[in-house]
Amino acid sequence: MNSPAHRPTELPEPSIFPVQGWHCTHYFYRFNRAALAGMSVHQKNAGKQAWKEILAHQAGVPTERLQTAIISGHKADFMLMMLDNDPLKIDAVHQQLMASPLGPALEPTYSFVSMSEISEYVPSPEQYAERLKSGGEDPNSPAFAAKVAAYERRLPMMNEQRLRPEIPPWPSLCFYPMNKARVVGANWFDLPYSQRNEMMAEHAQSGMAFAGRVSQLVTVAVGLDDWEWGVTLWARNPQYLKDIVYKMRFDKASARYGEFGEFFVGYVSDSDGILKHCCIA
Repeated sequence: MNSPAHRPTELPEPSIFPVQGWHCTHYFYRFNRAALAGMSVHQKNAGKQAWKEILAHQAGVPTERLQTAIISGHKADFMLMMLDNDPLKIDAVHQQLMASPLGPALEPTYSFVSMSEISEYVPSPEQYAERLKSGGEDPNSPAFAAKVAAYERRLPMMNEQRLRPEIPPWPSLCFYPMNKARVVGANWFDLPYSQRNEMMAEHAQSGMAFAGRVSQLVTVAVGLDDWEWGVTLWARNPQYLKDIVYKMRFDKASARYGEFGEFFVGYVSDSDGILKHCCIA
């Protein structure tokens, strides 16, 4: 073993904070009605008050982002999505909920652990210019130069949104995990980067058609969870969730190489709205 004096000086200090981006965790829960029925009125009231304070960031140090939603269907009753530089701050909210007076009536049904990232398929300004040329645009035209310059100005803001995303104030959302296939004849990881990049460019183009209607966050779970990526979609209307997923399934990156887990669809709500919707009297 190397002594401290002989360790490479360029190595970062050990830390649970990502070098780039934030930790992200989705938690899904169901209320246990039998456990609720056995609680006293005092315990329920104390539990609801503690629950509201926890989710309103009044208990402990707040996470950078926290969103709660009612989940439709029987997979869960509600969801928490949190992002922060510190994964233990995120997990502390879950632990506080489970330790609250309502904790005995909460059943965790699913979770997904990931990190925000800048995808390797986000084009540099030079790559963006190549895409424009391959699309038939004249590289000597003023319009071409203006498009490349505008993209170069937008890129830092877009990357910041990928790493430390602002959550849009839209009412509908869905979440699903996904992998890229690694089967004989359709192994994504055997393809050269150029082919993968071309397919992801097509995929991105399909998504851009929904600008202003759907916002997407893709977080990476490679080495962190059972699936490789998690996709969170927010929409101005739930129909747009259906429309964008349907359209993007025809892209080669999805049609040939996409593998998908369970879908969770929900509607953004605060703690009071969740308790009322779930009939927690």
